[in-house]
Amino acid sequence: MGIDTQHIIEGFMVAIQPQNLFWIALGGFLGTVVGMLPGLGPATAIALLIPITFGMEPTSALILMAAIYYGAMYGGSRSSILLNVPGDGSAIAATFDGYPMAQKGQAGQALAISAIASLIGGLVAVVGFIVLAQPLAKFALKFGPAEYFLLMIFTLSAIVALAKGAMVKGFIAMALGLLLSTIGIDLQTGVYRFTGGNVHLADGVDFLVVIIGIYAVGEVMYNYLTIDRPFGKKKSIGKIWITKEQWKRTKWPMIRNGPIGFIVGVLPGAGGAIASMISYSLEKQISKNPEEFGEGAIEGLAAPESSNNAASVGAFIPMLTMGIPGSGTTAVILGAIVMLGMKPGPLLFENHPDMVWTFINSMFIGNIFLVILNIALVGLLVKVLDTPPKTLYPMILLLAFMGTYTLNFSMTDFIILIIFGLIGLVMKILQFPVAPLILAVIVGSEMEQNLRKSLVTNDSALGLITASPITLTLTIMTVISLGYPFLSTWLRKRKLEKNMSR
Repeated sequence: MGIDTQHIIEGFMVAIQPQNLFWIALGGFLGTVVGMLPGLGPATAIALLIPITFGMEPTSALILMAAIYYGAMYGGSRSSILLNVPGDGSAIAATFDGYPMAQKGQAGQALAISAIASLIGGLVAVVGFIVLAQPLAKFALKFGPAEYFLLMIFTLSAIVALAKGAMVKGFIAMALGLLLSTIGIDLQTGVYRFTGGNVHLADGVDFLVVIIGIYAVGEVMYNYLTIDRPFGKKKSIGKIWITKEQWKRTKWPMIRNGPIGFIVGVLPGAGGAIASMISYSLEKQISKNPEEFGEGAIEGLAAPESSNNAASVGAFIPMLTMGIPGSGTTAVILGAIVMLGMKPGPLLFENHPDMVWTFINSMFIGNIFLVILNIALVGLLVKVLDTPPKTLYPMILLLAFMGTYTLNFSMTDFIILIIFGLIGLVMKILQFPVAPLILAVIVGSEMEQNLRKSLVTNDSALGLITASPITLTLTIMTVISLGYPFLSTWLRKRKLEKNMSR
């Protein structure tokens, strides 16, 4: 199927309109700032800004939230490089060689290459988006209730399986999310379920309150526990550019890891953290000088920075084409755009091509804007790292409570917000993955309805699994995703035992 050139051009013309350029710039700037702040991330920023988007057009709201997302991928490496403290999980790999470069007096080169790598990764991913998004949307038209149910099962299983060493905790978080999704009126029988007689819960627990509670209130509570933790001494930034030799060493790592990050981002539940780790590991394995990695190898910084930004773009494909978020942050965005009346899915490209292609072109423009911003204003941006936490965190809490109240003007939501803030704190302390809970809350109700519809059509669970080649494939993928961590652990133990017996 050919690329829709006409819609691409029309989308670009709409994307460069002044109001959309403003949202791109604002989102990119906010994302960069939030990405730089240790302990916070794009999901927290978007959760806090959700109430602001309610008066916006869906296209503008999507552009703003997406710009915050990939802007945070740019900003996350700033504190990694300067302080050895990643802004979020996607920036962890930037500490491996970025911070050693800063210790050697190469902070300027490290900051420059991280911005350039993010640009290249982002642009590669936007091209991949243009080529693959519409074919995937056509394919998604073949999905019925059984296919959607098993797709959601696979997505949840993939997120749980990717919680390395914490699958049991992932299952617990997912189960809690699914239980929460059953609160309220049963859409098929009209029976009140688990409301405790509270009429405010008739429509269920607002997943946006859950999101704000866990990501904003929970994160702030956790950061208060470590508020006096020293982050280390900052180094001077120095000249912000790279040499010809550094460019030669990094150009191919940036180019080849962009597609890798994009593919990983498309997989539901993977995200930038996994993409950056895969790219760093791959680059180290194929390098002629692997011993330099961890000691300030510039390609060890360029590869994961290209990959994690590409992953943030790729994560929008399953969200827009199938209504399945590709990461924790896109799960938050999905919840927000559903509240705005937009229904992501296979018909989105047919019913709203103007909105989709405007959004895609906005990512192209946004990545160019962000590389300019991050190189030209880096001296100003890093001053955000000097903001006293005792000033920053109360402001975040204020925004969280104000935003929650404006959702439904209900005191019940305040109670739910505090409850889930505490749940988020406990999950953070006990290292429970949050993404399975958030995704389960968002898709749980729809998953239940699709299961009921498919069981009526197919009479049995076995008939549901064998209803079509797609359902059978999704079932096999689910089994593989759940079984692979156990298989890899078993193979690792076997290899270790063989080595010890020699």
